[in-house]
Amino acid sequence: MFFHKKSRRESFARRLFLFATAFLVLFFISAGILVSVIVYTLPDPSKISAQEVVESTKIYDRTKTHVLYDIHGEEKRTVIPFREIPDAVKHATIAIEDSDFYNHKGFDFRGILRALWVDITTGSLSQGGSTITQQLVKKSFLGDERTFTRKIKELILALRLESRYSKDYILELYLNKIPYGSNAYGIEAASKTFFGKSAKDLTLAEAALLTSLPKGTTYYSPYGNHAAELMVRKNAILERMHKLGYITKEEEKVARDEELHFLNPKQNIQAPHLVMMAREYLNQTYGEELVESGGLEVTTTIDIDLQLEAERIIKEGVELNKKLIAAENAALVAIDPKTGEILTLVGSYDYFDLEHDGNYNVATALRQPGSSFKPFVYAAAFKLGYTPETTLFDVPTEFNPSCAHDGKPQRAGISEDECYHPQNYDETFRGPVSLRQSIAQSLNVPSVKLLYLTGVKNTITTAEDVGISTLQDAERCGLALVLGCAEVRLLDMVSAYGVFANDGIRVPPSFILKVERRGTTLEERRVVSKAVIDTNVVRTLNGVLSDNTARIPVFRPNSSLFFPDHQVAAKTGTSQEYRDAWTVGYTPSIAVGIWVGNNDNTPIQQKGSGVLAAAPMWRSFMDVALKKMLPESFPSPDVSPPEKPILRGLWEGDTVVKIDTASKKRATEYTPKEFIKEIAVGQPHTILYWIKKSDPLGPSPIDPRDDPQFKNWEDSFQSWFLSSGRIALSPDTLPKEYDNIHTEQNKPRISLTSFTQNASSYLFDIVVLSPFQIKQIDVFRNDEVTETFSFPQQGVIHVSIPTSEVLEAHPAVEVVVYDVMGNRNALIIPEEKFISPS
Repeated sequence: MFFHKKSRRESFARRLFLFATAFLVLFFISAGILVSVIVYTLPDPSKISAQEVVESTKIYDRTKTHVLYDIHGEEKRTVIPFREIPDAVKHATIAIEDSDFYNHKGFDFRGILRALWVDITTGSLSQGGSTITQQLVKKSFLGDERTFTRKIKELILALRLESRYSKDYILELYLNKIPYGSNAYGIEAASKTFFGKSAKDLTLAEAALLTSLPKGTTYYSPYGNHAAELMVRKNAILERMHKLGYITKEEEKVARDEELHFLNPKQNIQAPHLVMMAREYLNQTYGEELVESGGLEVTTTIDIDLQLEAERIIKEGVELNKKLIAAENAALVAIDPKTGEILTLVGSYDYFDLEHDGNYNVATALRQPGSSFKPFVYAAAFKLGYTPETTLFDVPTEFNPSCAHDGKPQRAGISEDECYHPQNYDETFRGPVSLRQSIAQSLNVPSVKLLYLTGVKNTITTAEDVGISTLQDAERCGLALVLGCAEVRLLDMVSAYGVFANDGIRVPPSFILKVERRGTTLEERRVVSKAVIDTNVVRTLNGVLSDNTARIPVFRPNSSLFFPDHQVAAKTGTSQEYRDAWTVGYTPSIAVGIWVGNNDNTPIQQKGSGVLAAAPMWRSFMDVALKKMLPESFPSPDVSPPEKPILRGLWEGDTVVKIDTASKKRATEYTPKEFIKEIAVGQPHTILYWIKKSDPLGPSPIDPRDDPQFKNWEDSFQSWFLSSGRIALSPDTLPKEYDNIHTEQNKPRISLTSFTQNASSYLFDIVVLSPFQIKQIDVFRNDEVTETFSFPQQGVIHVSIPTSEVLEAHPAVEVVVYDVMGNRNALIIPEEKFISPS
């Protein structure tokens, strides 16, 4: 029995051994065949010096008729022998790319194992583990395709290259071949392109900087948006060179501190900041090699006519601002809110002014928005049920509950610096103001109160919903958030305002319409939209931000924000200490924003507020843009007034009496709406007496003192109320009698006295009598006014209607009479009266 079991085990082991042996034999045969095929198809390493860039990538405007930028154009390359390449360049390259270059045989076995482990564990093929030799092979023969087959080819070619050429010659080929950006291939062309000198004359710092570029020629370009990251990489290379013994610590320090001066880029490029954004995106999406040499055709969203106008306006405006307010830069973004397409983007005064960091793209930089952030607070408030008529009190107010209403600490351990009582821009106070007036006139104190009522978190959520992407730590601002404490991007602000323009529908901003290669479409933009905020909230906000009458006390009747032929919503902003000035505005078809300031964050002069520094340029651009557009209006909201008087703007008490403005008596059911005035009577209080901030439409608080802000708000309000000379109204001070003008008896009387017809018309007479003068008679047919009589004499009115205009489906006619007091009456002539003539 035991022998039988042992025999079976040996048999199984024998079969397993044979199977494993056969598998290994097949594996090695297959691997051998695969390697043979790969080797057979490999290019000849001896032709490495003959490889050239083939096709350039072109970036177009939205019509694909204007080339904004030709990536490459004519390739710049000057080959220099190994002896003329400075040691600093050789050592910097080896230090950052392949420190074991002179010891390996073409590949770094440990680096390959490390990269392979990362690829396996992450499921990607992103780790290269490439030596200088492998990089040279890849750049010359294989491209950026990330497959295991390509890596095998790379290893074999690297071994062949190493067996054929010396290390010095391989490094010479590498340094003469790799791209450094701005069409410069090889270290000599790069040196002349960026520093205007031959490579042999480079300083250590310049050599380290140029060596930083091949890692990402667009991302690290000194003419791009990541100059700070470029310097970090340069310093990392210097540190690595010191660790490897190529330079001393003192040489590293001197090179770190050396101020570098770049040549101005002499490139034929339009809309340069957006083009660089597009190029960076293309590199990330398709790989730098395909972008450099793959012949892509990229259609952007840029409207070239508007772009050129924007650049002109920014240049002229900054020249003026330099003299008037010491503001040396500006940026402009315009977006189609319906599609999210960026029509213009000017990232600075002059992209090619490297002395003042002109290549720095302020349109995507973080800056404080000042009061241009306020619309997000007001939108969040309207979502909760507050209205444009809701009254807040613009009076001196202390917002730290540990301080008294006069701004003095009232608790041990609290300093005056910890008390918070913001001022308005003009350091004056206006008493009771509506939310409409508050945002239109950019009043700070009521806006801070509204943020408290709305909630910081609610406001941040609203701002993020419409596209503000930089508020991750904005809660630290507290109530200062409404004054623009948190940093935002101009591009985000214009896109977010575009949501308001688009009736609450968000379409993320985009700058590429289509990418093609040799007749094949690689990608094409599809509009993706999402409703992110209630339509009525947006329409309410649009009505407030476009209300020129509400702005007049601060901005004058014909300010830069007012357009007689277009309804335009707009908001200005100025950050603390006058470091940033903004104007952002929109119509249903375009959203435009402008930032003005200095790149180094130095303040501009105090008269450089948003309305003075940015609004004139914004107005100039809007004038150009609106010439292409028909006049449009924002739809009106469909909302019912809330029950609470304070939310409707009645702050004097909790009892509301309706008064007829014609008779000066109490209104009745006959009083027309336009003649009714509501008067609140009782004891006036601050808003926190009447509402719970978390539920403004719900019941009033049982004890308002439970809210930590109530005491200071109430004390400040009562102090203002007493000093204003006002007195609280009571019901006894109002009329007891009722409206005797708008009554059933006073309605105009109207009757039909005759009705005839002939071959072409219906003819009828009506008699109108009224105690008051007749103001107007309207004749309606099919719910449309077909004839109007203004201030007719009382008595007989003759009306004629052509028979050809009477629709058989709805032939009834209504005649409506109005008197000067607003009384009205109507007469309907039934359809049976209208008989077609024989």
